[in-house]
Amino acid sequence: MEMENRWIHGKLKDSIGYDRYLHSVRVMETCIDLAKHHGYPIERVAIAGLLHDCGRLLDKKKILKLIKDFDIILDNMVKNNEELIHALLGEELARREYGIEDEEILNAIRYHTTGREDMGSIEKIVYIADVIEPNRNFPGVEDIRNMAYKDIDKSILHSMESTIRFLIDKGSLIHLDTIKGRNQLLKLKR
Repeated sequence: MEMENRWIHGKLKDSIGYDRYLHSVRVMETCIDLAKHHGYPIERVAIAGLLHDCGRLLDKKKILKLIKDFDIILDNMVKNNEELIHALLGEELARREYGIEDEEILNAIRYHTTGREDMGSIEKIVYIADVIEPNRNFPGVEDIRNMAYKDIDKSILHSMESTIRFLIDKGSLIHLDTIKGRNQLLKLKR
């Protein structure tokens, strides 16, 4: 297991770069901490957290080639927002190059940037861990960090609303998965 673990860490570091790798390790550690706190499956959230950004390859030409090779269909939203491509590619890389077959882990990688309706426990942990990992520093992050340990759904809702406001202020497109996920969480809260 340790040899396999070293292989995953080495491959990831080589493909996404050292700084992004360190971010991924911090997300993994945050996932583990949140999973322990909320009673979620630790090993599965750890691997999902570590691999969540495996699609953020350093080689931009390789990204385009793999999208074509893997027959990844980019909808208009993703075509107009390159920030979202890495999650779709990451799901396929996790499956094909890291040997991940667990659909919940793959979904956590795929939806870690947008969130969605009916998120499973692993998806929720990875989504919010990526937002609150220790090096994240933006207005309101401390509130979201504190909420994540009290009420994970509330922290995700708050994060999604913060993201939506940020994207509106920037004049950016907002993925429908984020809007649908936010609306579902809002309905559950009421």
